[in-house]
Amino acid sequence: MTDHLLKPTRRVLLGGAAAALASPLVLRKAQAQGAFDWKKFSGQSIDVLLVKNPRSDLMQQAEKEFTEMTGIKVSSEQVPEQQQRQKAVIEFASGKPSFDVSGISLHVQKRMAAKGKWFENLEPYIKNASLTSPDFDFADFGAGPVAYARQADGSLDTIPFFVDYWIVYYNKELFDAKGVAYPKTMDEMFTAAQKLHDPAKGVAGFVSRGLKNANVPVWTALMLGQGMETTSPEGKLQTDTPEAIWAGELYKKLNKETGPVGSVGFNWNECQTTFMQGRAAMWLDGVGFATPLEDPSKSRIVGKVGYGVTPPGPKAHHAAMFADGMGISRGSSKKEAAWLYLQFMTNKKNQLAMLKSGAGAPGRSSAYLDTATIQASKFGKQYFDCLLNSAKIARAGLPQIVPVTEFRDVFGVALTNMIGGADVAAELKKATETFAPVLAKSEQG
Repeated sequence: MTDHLLKPTRRVLLGGAAAALASPLVLRKAQAQGAFDWKKFSGQSIDVLLVKNPRSDLMQQAEKEFTEMTGIKVSSEQVPEQQQRQKAVIEFASGKPSFDVSGISLHVQKRMAAKGKWFENLEPYIKNASLTSPDFDFADFGAGPVAYARQADGSLDTIPFFVDYWIVYYNKELFDAKGVAYPKTMDEMFTAAQKLHDPAKGVAGFVSRGLKNANVPVWTALMLGQGMETTSPEGKLQTDTPEAIWAGELYKKLNKETGPVGSVGFNWNECQTTFMQGRAAMWLDGVGFATPLEDPSKSRIVGKVGYGVTPPGPKAHHAAMFADGMGISRGSSKKEAAWLYLQFMTNKKNQLAMLKSGAGAPGRSSAYLDTATIQASKFGKQYFDCLLNSAKIARAGLPQIVPVTEFRDVFGVALTNMIGGADVAAELKKATETFAPVLAKSEQG
């Protein structure tokens, strides 16, 4: 009886052999289902909404490689910044946006995107080994950019692929000709601009955005020199404080007394053109606008551009920080294909390409460790030093509130009026009174 129990029957032996033969196949099948495969969604097509800028140019250039790798076709559109923001709001509100992926300015639409549930939470995608390439390495994204992209509930609905630190572009040739040193403080920035201002030769000492709405980050960047943002951590407006008035006075002096004629109509592109043509000694704006400055086909000042960290103010030293994220539309029917696009466009190679071309500061940390890129770059060591040093002192350049656009509209008018000669304190008081109920209502919703 014991022997019979110990000896397996023929049926058991055959069954065991069959199981043994089947198991590698079953295992391979299970592995195939769980393994990452760039071709998994081959044949699909996705639509992408981009903002018109040098980073979007790079993404469009990389689409061919993405399609070859995945079999996914991409139809992308670049729309000027203000129009792109309006388009995003309208389409997301409809619940059926025409695009699967969209870029957004986190400093403008982050809270709005959360409130409207525009995007997918990306963390389940990142953690899914069958959907995320083993070499994506999300941990490579800097803690600062990731924290900036995270919503109040902790979800991550965009990849922070670009961080924009505000710096001072300056014309070294004009500085040297007048024996002016790079300003050590924000107040010195104005005295330097006065010395460099030469209207008879068509040279402005300073240029920055004067166009209403677009001009607000210039004022808020100066206000950071007082160690203060336009809203308190509790969300209270600090826009008519002595610190805000000081920043407004400096903005007014720089633009009214040392700016070019017509600067009230200037957005970043008019400032960039003026600076590239050698018609401004200094320009305060985002580091992401550097690319054309070193392009001989577009710029008259190639090799003469200085890249300076925003000088400290009376109480603090900060570089205003802005950022762009990219997310997957919650209304998309091709979310997995969209995720492949997102991780490809924000991979290490493409983030490094952004840095190489001078199109801005990538969200990934590894890009800054590529010494070969830094040594071979047309931008020179000063550009990279400026970028790294700005990152160390970066602070949000706009309030993280839902009605950011309304904030920029209201205070933008005040700043434009200041360039025209209006009283700074009176303008800020009026703007604060106008905007306070708008902010209060947005917080109730």
